[in-house]
This record gives sequence, C-alpha cells and structure tokens, in this order.
Amino acid sequence: MRVGFFLGTVGELAMIPVALTIAGSDPSGGAGLQADLKTFHQYGVYGTSVVTLLTVQNTQAVSAVQFLDSDFVLAQLDAVLGDIPPTAAKTGALGNAAIIEAIAERAKSFSFPLVVDPVMVSKHGAALIDDDAVDAFTLKLLPNAFLVTPNLQEAAKLASLEITDVHSMEKAAVAIARFGAENVLVKGGNLDGDAVDVLWTEGQTLVLPAPHVDTRNTHGTGCVLSAAITARIAKGEDLVVAVKAAKQFITSAIRTNPGLGSGIGPVNLHGATDESHGY
Repeated sequence: MRVGFFLGTVGELAMIPVALTIAGSDPSGGAGLQADLKTFHQYGVYGTSVVTLLTVQNTQAVSAVQFLDSDFVLAQLDAVLGDIPPTAAKTGALGNAAIIEAIAERAKSFSFPLVVDPVMVSKHGAALIDDDAVDAFTLKLLPNAFLVTPNLQEAAKLASLEITDVHSMEKAAVAIARFGAENVLVKGGNLDGDAVDVLWTEGQTLVLPAPHVDTRNTHGTGCVLSAAITARIAKGEDLVVAVKAAKQFITSAIRTNPGLGSGIGPVNLHGATDESHGY
C-alpha cells in the first residue's frame, strides 16, 4: 500500500506524510475538520477529510447539528483510503451510533495509528454525540484507538468517575484504557491552576503541565491538539515526543490567539510548530 505521496522536482522527490481527519464541519473554521486540516497544513502534512456531521455555528453559539448518513460517511472514507491512504488518522465529532459503528468496523483493518478525540459537547454546550452512541464509542471504537484524547468532562463520562485533580485524572486514564485504547491522554485544561494533562502509556502515567492562559478564546483547542499529535505521528514521531510538542503548540496557539469573533474565539493556527523556548 502506498503511504503518503511524492512532491518535488526530478531528482528531488520528497515523501509527504498524509493525515486523515474523520470529523464534523465547523463553518466558522475554529474547530472540527477545518481546524484539523489547518493544523495538518501547518505541520507540512497533507490533509484529507471525511465529513460526519454538519453544524451551524460561529464563535457565539451552535444553533443546529445535522448527522450525515453512515453509508455516505463510509463512501467518503473508502474513496480516500483507496487513493491517498494516510500515515495517521484522527476522529472528531462522530455524532451517532451508526456512524461510530461504521467507522469502528473499518478501523479494524487500518494499517496506520488512529487518534480518537471523543468530541461529545461543543464549547457552547451543544451535544455533538447522542446518548445511544456512547456505548458504541466505548465498546467498538476505543479498542481500535492508538490514542484517545478526552477532556475532563469526556473522561469523567467514559470512566464513570468524578475528576477533580491530577490523581483522579490518572485513575480515569487507567479506567478508559481498559476499553482497549493503547494510550490515553486526559486533558486537564479546565482544572484550577496549571493546564495539566495526563498521558497513560505502556502502563505508566506521565504528568504534563503547562501554564494556564487566561483567555476566553479557546474554541477548537481539543481538535487542534489532537490534530497536532496526529500530524506528528504521521511524520513518524514517537508518541510521548509528539504529545509533548503538540501540547507546546496548543499552549502557544491559545496564548497568541487572534481575537476573532465576539464569542469563544479560535486559537492561533499560524504559529510555529516547534518553539525552542518551551512552554
């Protein structure tokens, strides 16, 4: 199977890594597949996409969500996989059980790592996954995940635990891993104090702190972080290195946000992907 594609002049051909996003559409461009593709591009990775659901939203609100038919979602996926197979892929908002089950069935045969971002609720509080889909997500999709990246609310739901501190984040990561995901990253940006994430990998937990940035402009942070990790994995990077560097990228993107919109604005997707000065 071909992985990536070649770009360059004769004698200077270079392999371009490919990353696939399977996610919902955000017409305001700050989250969803639009943010994923922008992040892939910033990392020099060619991005492909499969649309799962459509939203009517901006920085102020999500006013409507429409799920696509699962057969149509699979048709998109098969078209991409049959022509430009990725070196890594990620999922975002999947919407309902039918779509999740369809993607999970295909994921059994993926020859590339799958990063699963369990997008359940938008920053504005709109549900992006129905209740019937949670079981399908945990029992069918998570066993095919190389990495799952829940925020605190999602981790609490998946692990059936109350999360109030780093210790409970660690417990939640272990509980989620029992569903079959190889690695778990619990994002703690909403905890008081530093923005601490917990990565469970190879039976151990790593605590990854970063300074809290006081801003309302955090639209799409989960999408961008998981997309950055996916892009780095697509380029062949080790998981721990990819997660640490992606966390650095999102911290900088939040800190330097462009201040767009009158609600919860997007982060800066034009920033450097590697910063020598750290967080």
